[in-house]
Formats: sequence, C-alpha cells, structure tokens
Amino acid sequence: MAGTATPATTLLTKRRITFQLHPYRVSPDTPDYGAAVAAALGVAAEQVFKTLVAQVDGALAVGVVPVTGELDLKALAVALGGKRAVLADRVLAERTTGYVRGGISPIGQRKRLPTVLDASAQRYADVYVSAGRRGLQLSIAPDDLAAVADARFAPIATH
Repeated sequence: MAGTATPATTLLTKRRITFQLHPYRVSPDTPDYGAAVAAALGVAAEQVFKTLVAQVDGALAVGVVPVTGELDLKALAVALGGKRAVLADRVLAERTTGYVRGGISPIGQRKRLPTVLDASAQRYADVYVSAGRRGLQLSIAPDDLAAVADARFAPIATH
C-alpha cells in the first residue's frame, strides 16, 4: 500500500514482525469512535485497542486498552509500581509520541515510554491498534505487540 509508512510500520518491517494493515474511513468526530472503527474493519470491538498516554506519579506512560472499555488509571499506576495516574495533556502526548490524537500507536513512538497492554489482549490471535495515523489500523499478535512496544500485560481496563 503506497503511502502507508509510519514510524510504527517502519519499525515492524525492520524487526521482521508479522502484521497486516487495515485502512478505514471514520470521521474523527464520530461518537463512540472505537466501535465505529471496529465496525468499519468488520472485527469485534473487543479486539480493537486504543492507546492512551497518562502520567504516573508525574512520569509519562502508555496504557493500551480495548475500545469497549476505559483505562483504569489506578490499575495502570499499580502495574507500573506507582501510586497515582492521570491522563496526560493532549499536546504533551502528541509531542512525546510523535503521533496525533486518534492516531497514537503503541509502536514506534518518538520517545519510548513504559507501556502496559491490557491482559484481555491475550485472548486473541490478533489485536488491532493504530498504525500511526488516523484511518489506518494494524493487526498483530499480542505477544509480538508486547515485544515490539516493550510492554507488559496487566488488567488495566474497565469493561
């Protein structure tokens, strides 16, 4: 696919990690955006994950959770050995990751941040995450995602 190179796809290709690209068309203003993306891709919404940047005890970190749930900030803090977490400011998240909101990928971020992948990902052969820009998802085996993102698995989503 021409024009689909992002830091995420470039890193996956360089590391020879198997993934598939899935373009979609959903307006960024769509209510329940994640469910709309899952419907556009024709996959279960529980398999589509969103990437959220938070601050755990003042340090930036990443939580990757199903679009059907929310990031449990307390659980993220605990998973990273911290006490308190809050969602990071959007501008700070974009500047730190190198991606724009709605297209933040857990892979190939400008600055590698501690990352936690919700344990529910391990139920699936493949999960879907942003490929690094709006309108493009990638599917990848959860263990491969954890390896390339240097992520740990923990129950960090409310369902």
